[in-house]
Amino acid sequence: MLELGLDGKLGHFRIDLGRLDATVDLVLATTRKAYPAFDVPFHSRWRHFVVGGVDRWAALADAARWRDGKHRARAEFDLAMISVFLDAGAGPSWRYRDPLTGAQFGRSEGLALASLDMFARGVFSATSGEPLRADAAALGQLTVAGLRSGFQITDDNPLVGVEGRVELLRRLGAQVSASPRVFARHDAARPGGLFDHLLTAADRGPVAATAILSALLRQLGPIWPSRIVLDGVALGDCWRHPALKTADATSELMPLHKLSQWLSYSLIEPLQRAGQPVIDIDGLTGLAEYRNGGLFVDGGVLVLRDPADARREHDVSSPLVVEWRALTVALLDRLADLLRQRVGLDAVLLPLARILQGGTWTAGRELAFARRPDGSPPFKVVSDGTVF
Repeated sequence: MLELGLDGKLGHFRIDLGRLDATVDLVLATTRKAYPAFDVPFHSRWRHFVVGGVDRWAALADAARWRDGKHRARAEFDLAMISVFLDAGAGPSWRYRDPLTGAQFGRSEGLALASLDMFARGVFSATSGEPLRADAAALGQLTVAGLRSGFQITDDNPLVGVEGRVELLRRLGAQVSASPRVFARHDAARPGGLFDHLLTAADRGPVAATAILSALLRQLGPIWPSRIVLDGVALGDCWRHPALKTADATSELMPLHKLSQWLSYSLIEPLQRAGQPVIDIDGLTGLAEYRNGGLFVDGGVLVLRDPADARREHDVSSPLVVEWRALTVALLDRLADLLRQRVGLDAVLLPLARILQGGTWTAGRELAFARRPDGSPPFKVVSDGTVF
């Protein structure tokens, strides 16, 4: 897709690589402001559980009585999966009021805090005396009313895609129940059982980050809404674009898997905390979502051929959105290479996971608020709560 764009063969975007250096400058300045010592952590869901300098999950986990490190890791897998799968874009209006401080949070921070609070209350647990877990049985019984209550959703505080989020978690519960050899090796069926599956597959060796993604796509693929199916396999966050012609069955297909990759990044730290080495972290791609994508649009690297498209609504499956998301992934790699050259670090010491955190996501948000009062994306994308 990037090659087509650089050749001027895409229908919706022109690419101005001359603006990429300025974008690198912004990302580097943003990173140094947030992390003066350049000790940048991975871009993951765990960063959003830090509120006002307090790591809410660490406080809960450190106070809990775990049987061993694996017991805690399964709970962290449970939490990460639930929270990430609830993390599609919230829309500009929704806010979550923190019961502890009274402060209000929107978007990813609000979604993270709301899901953590529900997790801490045992909403997703079906195991007596163990609130800090998610069981397949409880997920299968989740209701729209339950999510509306937990996320403080009202007519005056609307959240985009509520039904889609609930259905996704129900499907997660059903898939986990249907695969006990993967998700119930050492416990009742739960998403956190994937921790044991990954360790077994690694056979006492390191786990590759790409193996985490592969396991998520293979084991949880059926939970995604059925959009495109290839040889009986639902492809999830994969879309068609007419310019991507090949001579086989993958013609026109562009796989993106934003939430699955976001979750893959978020499962690295629980594995590491449990003493399991993780390698090939830079084997995952950047995330095709609207903060990273907005960075390149608002930064002038991606230019609409028709400026009126900025005022229109676009379905997530539209060629414009597929172009935008695919170009975002490709340009993140270009930006990462340039940024590493600036600071003299390689991909091992500065993997994309740290650049995203430092980084591109925050810089994209800052540009969005500088250009639009509500910090909204540069385009309005119509989605069902399971993509962005």
